[in-house]
Amino acid sequence: MKRSLLSIIKAVVLLLILNILASFFYARLDLTEDNRYTLSTAALNSVGDFSAPVIIDILLDGNLPPEFIKLKLETRQLLEEFASENKNIKFNFVNPLEGATQIDGVITDLQALGLTPTNVTVEQNGKVSQEIIFPWAMVNYNNSTVKVPLLKNKLGATTEERVNNSVQHLEYAFADAFTKLNIKEKKKIAIIKGNGELGDIYMADYLTTIKDYYNIGAITLDSVATNPEKVLEQLKGFDLALIAKPTEAFSDEEKFILDQYITGGGKSLWLIDQVAMELDSLFNEEGTAMALPRNLNLNDFFFKYGIRLNTDLVNDLYFTQIVLASGEGNSSQYNPVPWYYNPMVFSKNDHPINNNLEALRFQFAGSLDTLASDYKKQILLSSSPLSKTEGVPKPIQLDIINTPPDKDLYNDGNKILGVLVEGAFKSTFLNRVKPLKLDKIVDQGPENKMIVLTDGDLIRNQIRNGRPLELGYDKWTNNFFGNKEFLINCLNYLLDDTGLINIRNKKVTIPFLDEEKINDQKTKWQLINIGLPLCLTFIFGFLIHTIRKKKYGV
Repeated sequence: MKRSLLSIIKAVVLLLILNILASFFYARLDLTEDNRYTLSTAALNSVGDFSAPVIIDILLDGNLPPEFIKLKLETRQLLEEFASENKNIKFNFVNPLEGATQIDGVITDLQALGLTPTNVTVEQNGKVSQEIIFPWAMVNYNNSTVKVPLLKNKLGATTEERVNNSVQHLEYAFADAFTKLNIKEKKKIAIIKGNGELGDIYMADYLTTIKDYYNIGAITLDSVATNPEKVLEQLKGFDLALIAKPTEAFSDEEKFILDQYITGGGKSLWLIDQVAMELDSLFNEEGTAMALPRNLNLNDFFFKYGIRLNTDLVNDLYFTQIVLASGEGNSSQYNPVPWYYNPMVFSKNDHPINNNLEALRFQFAGSLDTLASDYKKQILLSSSPLSKTEGVPKPIQLDIINTPPDKDLYNDGNKILGVLVEGAFKSTFLNRVKPLKLDKIVDQGPENKMIVLTDGDLIRNQIRNGRPLELGYDKWTNNFFGNKEFLINCLNYLLDDTGLINIRNKKVTIPFLDEEKINDQKTKWQLINIGLPLCLTFIFGFLIHTIRKKKYGV
């Protein structure tokens, strides 16, 4: 008896010692096939410098359907990994509508903060109900807050695909938020002006969003003619130049200043319309307008980088809709109609920039060709296989919506709409007469990157009552597109020195039960799960009883 008691005491003491030691040593094993709980080096670095509590409120609690329960569990697992790296990471799950007396008021307040709700169907005990869920997290540090979207919606995605896309996005989303809160010195972006580029109000949502990452300033090229050295010196103070839908030709002097900036190591993001055409131009009595080539004097500039911008329009059977009014006065009706000159572009998911994106909306986009050069080129976006190009000048008419397209003509698709160019850039004016005299001319530069997109309106947000709407939102059809996320990814890739954006390439696969098999084999598995244990219990009981009877006679 004493020996048994002593053994029990020893076991208890050993367990206590092990628990005490475990409190000092933390270890987790990631046994998943895709290593989804193993954080990348860039993600770990994003939380390394926090010296004060980082409080994360995840608005994902309460009565949730299975897909959101899975998302909640995956979010918890991921944040536990971050918290194991830095003890200042604290998180909790809350239901923002729980206990609210004025639910509509709470929903309105959350929407005002930019937290878009999701309506989901919940089935419980044979009853179906609609629930409003806010799949967001709020990351708070000192006096700053960053919103993190947890749900990734993609057009036509199944429930499983939606959960997979969301889980795959989690590590980057939180690491990106931590990086925003911990930025000590922001890089600088120059918004190029002076050649009829988009007005600030049409880029307001995008510029407001990227202020979390970067400092923004405007550089006007008008002064190049009088003081080119000063303009170039100002431009060199920025890490990237953003040129959004210029409508006036660049002079050779302006191109040379941009060339010297890029050859010297400056990154650049170009959104170029080679054709002058706007939807508003069609709203006249004839319902027609002429699409004309736009001379920006940039052909030789891009040619040196192995890019040829074509003066054409992409016509695509994968399109986004426009809304036209019929009737007059109070009897007017607004109907969405197909518009083949507004391609709906799906990303190939073959690069950190375009991976796991919602479809993008282009408007009167042109195409480009890639040419042989010394630089590496990665096609980021293309039109669908069922698309074609149309040369200009060309009359565009609204009544094309009433004429079914001839599908046999759409046999030369996959037109390039966006390309990334990387390499050690040489000056486009190399071995040419220079249009300007500068104190120092750079002919060969360091490793560099640029992105060229064939639609200036890709960055353009709509306006309502004089106020800019969110980029990617179409107020006429109430649809959201992935324009903003794609363009943010472009900047982050061009300016990212930490490799953080490469997290977007991480592939995650969440295993799901086969609903069809569940329905077909439900009865069988119920019998196995309930009947088999009962049968085994009866068999073992009978065997034990028989053995005891033979051995002891009872």
